[in-house]
Amino acid sequence: MFSIVLVEPEIPQNTGNISRTCACTGAPLHLVKPLGFVIDDAKLRRAGLDYWGELDLHIHESLSDFLEYAKGKPLFFASTKAEKNYSEIEYPDDAYLVFGKETKGLPEWLLRENYGRSVRIPMRNNLRSLNLSNSVAIVLYEALRQKSFFDMKLSGELTES
Repeated sequence: MFSIVLVEPEIPQNTGNISRTCACTGAPLHLVKPLGFVIDDAKLRRAGLDYWGELDLHIHESLSDFLEYAKGKPLFFASTKAEKNYSEIEYPDDAYLVFGKETKGLPEWLLRENYGRSVRIPMRNNLRSLNLSNSVAIVLYEALRQKSFFDMKLSGELTES
């Protein structure tokens, strides 16, 4: 299963939305401190709705702590500074998809050290970036699509009224 990593997220509503996406897909969520909010923030909880009980949440004290934790695992780094398109990568089943904070993204030293595993979402030249929760959903669902959505429910049904 894929894991989502948020490095120093700042906006509780984004993290709440991402937590809901993670709960719905079964993707563990890793939050790397410092956080721009407290974990019991009402905005965070409201955005995640009643999905918190379904979330596999991990909190790491720092980026170096997370990197030590994930040593040897396949990591992919989302950044507007990457050359590769997110859909050109074949993601292994146990990949960690790493996203930076809303205002600055991931640290440049991290991207330099991992440039071959950095991916970007195409967008117009004159704009900075997409919303973090949208970016997570785009990349995660591409990875899931490549694996035929694992054991997720693939169809719905209408109810008679």
